[in-house]
Amino acid sequence: MGLWDDIKKSFSQGNSLIKLIYINIAVFILVALTAITGFLLTNPLIAEKTIDLLAVPSSLGSLLIKPWTLITYMFLHKDVWHILFNMLWLYWFGTIFLQYLDQKKLVSVYLLGGISGAVLYILSFNIFPAFRDLVGESVAIGASASVMAVVIAIAAYVPDYTVSLFLFGRIKIKYMALAIFVLTSFMDFSVNSGGKLAHIGGALFGYLYTLNLRQGKDLGKGINRIIDSVVTFLKPGKKMKVTYKKPADDYEYNKVKAEQQTKINAILDKISKAGYDSLTKEEKDTLFRESQKRN
Repeated sequence: MGLWDDIKKSFSQGNSLIKLIYINIAVFILVALTAITGFLLTNPLIAEKTIDLLAVPSSLGSLLIKPWTLITYMFLHKDVWHILFNMLWLYWFGTIFLQYLDQKKLVSVYLLGGISGAVLYILSFNIFPAFRDLVGESVAIGASASVMAVVIAIAAYVPDYTVSLFLFGRIKIKYMALAIFVLTSFMDFSVNSGGKLAHIGGALFGYLYTLNLRQGKDLGKGINRIIDSVVTFLKPGKKMKVTYKKPADDYEYNKVKAEQQTKINAILDKISKAGYDSLTKEEKDTLFRESQKRN
C-alpha cells in the first residue's frame, strides 16, 4: 500500500478531529504549492489570488461577493508555525473534548466558533474608527478562532479536568484555557488586532455553547443537520446489480419443487405435533410465502 493509500485510509477511518486536522494540512499544502508555482513562473499573483479566494475579508462588499470565505478562512494558513500551533492546540483540546462530547459537537463548535470569530472581526472593522483605513484591504485567515472555541467549550464543560505540563506539574484545564485566551487575544492587541478579535469571537461562542448545552440546548444542531444533508446528497447510491439466471430444465425444476415440498411437510408436521406457536420466525415466513403462492 502506497503513501497516498495510507493517507486516504487514515482520513476515511479517522474521527472528526483527525479529519479537521487533515483538511487544514491539505489546504496549507495547496497554498504552498501555489506559492512555489508562482515563484517558478515569476508570477506571485497566483498565490495571492488563491489566498484572496479563501480568506475572509473585513469589507462587507467583498464578503457579499465571497460568502464562502466565512468557512474557508478557518482552514487557511500561510505560515508553518501558525498551522503547527493551531493544530497542536486543536489536537490536545479536541482529544479531551471527544472524551466527554461526540464528534458532531466537535465539528459544530469548530465551524460555528470560526464563523463567530469572523463575524466579530468584520463587525469590529466596520464599526471602530481605529480600523477605518484598513477595512478595504484587511483579510483574516487561520483556525485560531475555531480552536479557541473548542478550547473554551471543553474547559467550561469540565473545568476541573487536570493535565500534566512540563515544569508546571498538574494543572486544571480552566486555568490553561484562561491563560491561552488572555495571551493570544489581549496581549499586544494593536498587533494583529483582527486575529485577536476573531479569537475573542470564537471564545465567546465556545463559552455560550457549553452554557446552553448544560441547559439542554445544542447550538450546533442546525449546522449538523446541514452537514448531514450535504453528506447524504454527495454520498453515492448503491449501484443496482442485475443478474440473469439461466432457466432451469425439467429435472432441476422438479428437484427444487420436491425439496420445497419436503420443507413445507416438515413444518406442517411440526404444527400438528406442537402447534403453530412452536415454529421459528423463519419457518413462519416460509409457510406464509408458500401460502401466498397458492392463493
